Amino acid sequence: MLHTYINGAIADLRTLIHLTQLDNKDIQAAHHEAIFGRLEQKDNLVKAFEEKKSLIQQEMLILCEKNPHKALKDLLDEQTSALLDSMRDELETLKTLNANYAKSVFAVAEFYNSLIQRIIPHESNGYEHQRTQSHLLKIQV
Repeated sequence: MLHTYINGAIADLRTLIHLTQLDNKDIQAAHHEAIFGRLEQKDNLVKAFEEKKSLIQQEMLILCEKNPHKALKDLLDEQTSALLDSMRDELETLKTLNANYAKSVFAVAEFYNSLIQRIIPHESNGYEHQRTQSHLLKIQV
């Protein structure tokens, strides 16, 4: 069962990696609707991965309880160790992609915030900092 759970977790990670690569391409091309369209799928994949990770931990705990005098690395066969290494590599890849994606998201957010500040007049924020008011657009309440 351990192999099944690890293989399933790896498959989830690979799909998340693929979707994150698509997100990175789409944010650069300003295809925001495509990104929003994948959010639910990515959320479901994250939940599925977390469930499989929990099952993997349970299986390893059972192994350790059955063999209390052995280290976990001695209890795992070569194939299981290789699968765990592969899962770790996929997690590292996803982490790197997410970090790059986060940088792009931050840059886009800063761009939109600065654009809004230039277009829509702002009032004092209470700390004696006056924001310039746009002559292009006036807000009336």
